[in-house]
Amino acid sequence: MKSFFPSTYSTLSAFALSDLIAEKYGWTGVCCRLLVRGVGDTYLVETYAGRYILRVYRYSVRSLRQIKMELDLLTASIKAGVSVSYPVRDLSGEVIQPLNAIEGQRYAVVYSFAEGRPVKVLDKEQLVIFGREMARFHNVAAVVRLGGSDGEVHAGPSAEDRWTFDTETTLLRPLRQLEPYYKELEEEYSWLNGAVGQAANRLAGVDNTVVSKGYCHFDFLPKNFHFDGTKITFFDFDFMGYGWLVYDLASFWQHLQLEIYAGRMKQEEADSQFYIFLSSYRQVRALSDEELALIPYLSLGFWLFYMGFHTTHDQFYSALQPSSLKANTAFLRDLAQRHWKP
Repeated sequence: MKSFFPSTYSTLSAFALSDLIAEKYGWTGVCCRLLVRGVGDTYLVETYAGRYILRVYRYSVRSLRQIKMELDLLTASIKAGVSVSYPVRDLSGEVIQPLNAIEGQRYAVVYSFAEGRPVKVLDKEQLVIFGREMARFHNVAAVVRLGGSDGEVHAGPSAEDRWTFDTETTLLRPLRQLEPYYKELEEEYSWLNGAVGQAANRLAGVDNTVVSKGYCHFDFLPKNFHFDGTKITFFDFDFMGYGWLVYDLASFWQHLQLEIYAGRMKQEEADSQFYIFLSSYRQVRALSDEELALIPYLSLGFWLFYMGFHTTHDQFYSALQPSSLKANTAFLRDLAQRHWKP
């Protein structure tokens, strides 16, 4: 008989993690504090030498190979001078710590601390910096290949062992996953079904030769980068996957649209902000008008991907309540009405 009851998700002791990090990294005065539970649990690590972030990957979300690929992308980005939070090696040169949790094998990684703070409404200088740094990241993400059999990073794109962002994974599959949760919202689901069909038809006609592909961050919202003066640092690559790089621009664009919808920003201000960001991006990396025209349609897929993901883990079920689904659908309908071409 087992000495413990099986679990699907446990919260690891901050005190035990403090002892582990002190041992593995040789740091003194180590103190861990849980910041947030999520796709991976995030702890603040404070030591006499400085601050770090510890990410404990969730058992059901990330395989060891997937974690290694994420770290390879960050390492390649750092080598190219892109400002990202990067993995820190322990005394033996390792960056991944295996942990035998009650639900099974989990893995932890210590990251450099992203100094500064998130800025929800960016000023002109910050928009320029953000656009430039995203483009610099995409210059790496478009050519790096991850997960080579020899453990090295290779040139050229590959979607191996990571999420792939396409019509199936961002529109059709999430629509199927969400259907049971919309049983009390038949009208909303009917609209969503039609919208997915319209967006899928629009994307099916895209000439892939004019759309850049690579590894997307896929969550470039202001909460996932910090500004420290004029320095920006990207972090939270939990949903990194392979697809059209313009998905990353769509994530920021739809953030601005949500600000408009919530009454916190006017359309003119949002358009001005995106223009400044986009102009800065294009000074570093080309973006075709064809790619730019896709953004309103990709934004539906951005939302549906995350809504679909919420169906796969019980900690996100609060986001699947009828009131939340109804509110999200109302926003997506408004976005389509204002920005999709008939």
